[in-house]
Amino acid sequence: MSIKSKRMKDAFTKFDKETRYSIEDAVKLLRDTTTVKFDPSVEMHFNLGIDPRKSDQLVRGNVVLPHGTGKKVSIVVFADGELAQEATKAGADIVGADELIAEIKKTGNAPYDAAIASPDMMKKLGPIARTLGVKGIMPNPKKETVTTNITKAIEDIRKGKIDFRNDDTSNIHQVIGKLSFDDKKLIENIQTFIDTIKKVKPSGSKGIYIKNMVVTSSMGPSIKLIIA
Repeated sequence: MSIKSKRMKDAFTKFDKETRYSIEDAVKLLRDTTTVKFDPSVEMHFNLGIDPRKSDQLVRGNVVLPHGTGKKVSIVVFADGELAQEATKAGADIVGADELIAEIKKTGNAPYDAAIASPDMMKKLGPIARTLGVKGIMPNPKKETVTTNITKAIEDIRKGKIDFRNDDTSNIHQVIGKLSFDDKKLIENIQTFIDTIKKVKPSGSKGIYIKNMVVTSSMGPSIKLIIA
């Protein structure tokens, strides 16, 4: 049985945990119920009416949040020649080809938040595909991270492009900003992500699609949102 701190108990007195709130009211409650002294992340959590065992009911995709997530993203680009030069100019944190791949294979370490690759490099990523996959950053054409337009790919990620997918329990968890964002920015990020989840409803999903959705700040209580 979990024991709530005094701060958390106080936070729960400021709202009804069974009530569903508008996005605007939920953002205000996030500020009223925060229990930490640092700038917490704001997260969204969805419970979906899908069967994650069936391929036609998987929910995945990407979206550029209007105001980003507030997190500094470390980007690695696998490219050489002119595309490598373009990546460096566009602000990639690490750029490399064969030597970088060999280093990652040797150490088993890929300390990056996002990875981009030129098409010709994909056949060389086999030895480190598992390492990148475990991190969730394996370049993928569907995510537009396998491309010759390196500059655009980097710019999209810097602007707040995020990838999402359901887990094995039909849930989606995603950071969508920081509590230090003003209300307008948080509201727009939240609404954009909700709209995106609705748009990618799989054809195989029948009945209620979004069963529950909540917004919360790091170590704060979950606040239910109205499902429209």
